[in-house]
Amino acid sequence: MSVYDKLQALNITLPPVAIPAAAYVPFVQTGHLVFLSGHIAKHDGKVWTGQLGKTMQTAEGVLAARAVAVDLLGTLHAAVGDLNKIKRIVKVMSLVNSSPDYTEHHLVTNGCSELLGEVFGAQGAHARSAFGVAQLPLGACVEIELIAELTG
Repeated sequence: MSVYDKLQALNITLPPVAIPAAAYVPFVQTGHLVFLSGHIAKHDGKVWTGQLGKTMQTAEGVLAARAVAVDLLGTLHAAVGDLNKIKRIVKVMSLVNSSPDYTEHHLVTNGCSELLGEVFGAQGAHARSAFGVAQLPLGACVEIELIAELTG
């Protein structure tokens, strides 16, 4: 089953690449690696704001991280032209806007990681970091960046 068949089965439509809000590019390819800039969570086309442990619960954070994964896939598609060229998702780094006592950053990040596994299967298994931060751009609840490897 192709990546696009899996996306269709999951009822996921890839979004276009978002226009950067600052001085950076959405992705950079070097050799067989593609680095995607951080993507912030959006809900209904607007920044998904909130702070985990204060104004949001973990379950909502998981949904936000899953939404970020969909946006990352849209950018990855734009970067490589065909998601079936992805050999492996190498690394995910997740920043979770959270209160000082919040400790479930890893569970929030699972929203992204699990979707990548659903879409890419074993090639979606990746190294990962999940951090709690005091704030994110525009008050977003989650920001995630990704590194992928292309087939030769």
